Amino acid sequence: MRRTYITALAIAFAIGIWLLSGQIGSEDPPPKPTPAELAKQRAAMSQDRPATRVRARVIHATPQFRQLRVRGKTENKRTVQVRAELTGTIVQRPVERGSRVTVGDLLCRISIEDREAGLKQATEALNQARLEYDGSLELRERGLLSETAIAQASAWLATAEAELKRSELDFARTHIEAPFNGIVEDVHLEVGDYVNPGSPCATIVDLDPMLLVGRISESDVQRVTVGQQARGTLSDGRQVAGAISFVGQQSDPDTRTYRIEIPIPNPAYDLRSGITTEISVPVAEIQAQHISPALFALDDAGVIGVRTIGDDGRVRFYPVDIVREDAAGVWVSGLPPVATLITVGQELVVPGEYVEVDFEHALEMPAAAPTSTTPGSEPESSHTPAHQPASA
Repeated sequence: MRRTYITALAIAFAIGIWLLSGQIGSEDPPPKPTPAELAKQRAAMSQDRPATRVRARVIHATPQFRQLRVRGKTENKRTVQVRAELTGTIVQRPVERGSRVTVGDLLCRISIEDREAGLKQATEALNQARLEYDGSLELRERGLLSETAIAQASAWLATAEAELKRSELDFARTHIEAPFNGIVEDVHLEVGDYVNPGSPCATIVDLDPMLLVGRISESDVQRVTVGQQARGTLSDGRQVAGAISFVGQQSDPDTRTYRIEIPIPNPAYDLRSGITTEISVPVAEIQAQHISPALFALDDAGVIGVRTIGDDGRVRFYPVDIVREDAAGVWVSGLPPVATLITVGQELVVPGEYVEVDFEHALEMPAAAPTSTTPGSEPESSHTPAHQPASA
């Protein structure tokens, strides 16, 4: 039994010595190199191998506008329910949904009933009151009528004029007319319906001009002013443009955004209300260059940019900022006014490395780069050795 214990202790002691032997001679791992040190190491490695051959072209900066993009929609300027102002039966409704109307067009007609008779009665009453008033004036000139009687005749004349005006208005209100040019969006009455004051006859929408409506964040609202030009791209691809007519002064309590409106002429009523629209507002002019998004690269810190060739023939990395996009590519800022952009082989080189350059367009080559041409032929490309500068 004692021999077994002694054997176990000996084995445990041996294992402990073996584990401690690995810790005695160990050293701390070397520190991880920084991105700058990595770039230097790569540049040093590039000196020991042939220069990489790349293709490049010279690009020039041009003035471009930075666009503020807002998600919005089209919205008709106004929607009105045209209502009856008196009681009666509908005897005519000449419009239907979708009918195009102009100011004064008949929407609904209410039965006249005794209103025409009341109008004639008011007219005759006014004639009688006017005759009595004129007669009173003649009697006063003869001294046969007092001023009180003259005042009473004048009051009767005014009452008769008011009654006639009231009767004329009631007679006119039997014709419910369109208050503005627009489209009949809905009808609410049929022939034979009995209406009371306030009953809706039809809903009219005003489509000219059409409004582009969007909401701008509180961080961008100070960059937008009334009268500033804006452009809208509808969901079906159509392009519209106009000047901003309204910028809200109060933010939405839920989204903290401000409403903007851009009126768009719509005489043919081609634009419908409620179409999703992307609104672009130019807010600043900057220098930018047009490139393909396929040329984007990331540096060691994860910053997006492009690789160019400097005056010394070395590769340089420039972080860029996307200004706007179009169908052919993107406009970016952050490059020099004239830059030699690597278009083919940018993924094979690193900043600081010498490269051999084939220029895509000989007519755009830097002055320092030699041009190789043959008599009677146009130069298509040129080759720049690694030790010669390319372009800034």
